[in-house]
Order: sequence, then structure tokens, then C-alpha cells
Amino acid sequence: MKLLNKKAIVTGGTRGIGKGIVKELVDNGCSVIFTYHSSDETARKIEQELSTETAKAFGFKADASSFAAADETVKFALEKLGGVDILVNNAGITKDGLLLRMNEQDFDLVINANLKSVFNYTKAILKTFLGQRFGKIVNISSVVGIIGNAGQANYVASKAGVIGMTKSNAKELASRNINVNCVAPGFIETDMTDKLNDQQREAILQNVPIKRLGKPDDIAKAVLFLASSDADYITGQVLTVDGGMVM
Repeated sequence: MKLLNKKAIVTGGTRGIGKGIVKELVDNGCSVIFTYHSSDETARKIEQELSTETAKAFGFKADASSFAAADETVKFALEKLGGVDILVNNAGITKDGLLLRMNEQDFDLVINANLKSVFNYTKAILKTFLGQRFGKIVNISSVVGIIGNAGQANYVASKAGVIGMTKSNAKELASRNINVNCVAPGFIETDMTDKLNDQQREAILQNVPIKRLGKPDDIAKAVLFLASSDADYITGQVLTVDGGMVM
């Protein structure tokens, strides 16, 4: 167990990549507070499903775009777990559309949920990490934050911003023994990709040398590595987990 007795916060942890990350951390001995935005019932089911004798998962309802909610999440985690060692900024949404048709609200919603949330939770946990002179921050971006994607100007801007923030924060915090890294997933089998038709899926696979979509578990294992002591000498990096797509 790479994270035995460690404690973490994972934003957006009820489905897809987020749920996969929570499971991987808990399976490796780390107790987790995961945030969610809507269903209390779903959160309670995940608590029961993922908790083990060694480590527990607890849901906390919070709007990722709200700094006040991020502050409350950290306070809850410190009280419930007795500390926090790891922060995984995973929360995110999409509001896709061509730039010509994209309205201001859809742009702002995506930026606030995907990018401002990283600021919110990093800022909220910083006092704790600085005080203990230790912390692991793993931000979830996307390969489209590197290469761009038509019809996703808001999403791409948010994910490119996550990469930039990762590098800036890594430089600021390295001397305090706080590692800040980023995982950039490619196309992963989630609720979003389930909506693709066969033609769309085949078009994507043409650009993926491994010739399959990734699984949430593929991302979760990368997060586990960056959150563990195996990555103590790694900071400010972007790890693309994309089957070779960006290559």
C-alpha cells in the first residue's frame, strides 16, 4: 500500500475518472474526502462501496467553483481525517459549442468549475501544507489543453490554464517540500465518451497508437504514482496518459 495512513481530498469524486481516483487511493491505504455537487444518495453509496477496513471514503457536498465551499471542505477534512497530505483537483464540466454560438455563461461556468476550482482548493489547503512542510498536489488537465480542440474553446482554455497553474505553483512551493504535478488524460471511457457514436469513436481511435480508449483506472494509477513517495523528486510536470495520442 503506497499511501498507507495518508489522507486526501479529491474534488469531483462520484463518477468516471474521479471515482476511479478515489478507489485507487483508498485501495492503497489512503482515507479520502471526495466532493460532489448533486446526489447525496450517490455519495452515500460510494462511501459504502469504496471504504475498506484500512481506509475510508467520505463524501462532502461542495460547489468546486466556490472558494467558500473549498474552505469548508478543507475544514471538514481536517476534522474528519485529522489532516490532509494529498490534494487531487479533478472536478470539471463541459459546455461544448462552436465559438460563434458559445455564450458568456457557458464560458464562465466551465472556467469557474475547471480552472478557478484548482485555485480555490490549492489556496484553501496551502496553510496546512506549508505548516507541515509537506504536500502532494495532483491537478487533472486534458490533452486538449496541450493540442486544442474545435468546439471546446472554454474547456481547452480551462485545461491549458490548469497546466500553467501547475507549473507556477510548483515553482512557488518546491522549497517547502510541496510537489505539484498534472495528469493530462486522453480519451477515457466515461459518461462523456459513452455518448460518442461508432463513427466518432473510430475517428478518435485513428489518432491513438494504442488503438483503444483509456479507462479511469489508467488515470488513477498515474495519480497514485504522483501522490506517492515514488514521485518525491518530480514537480511541475505534465504526465499525458493518452495511449500515445499527443505523441
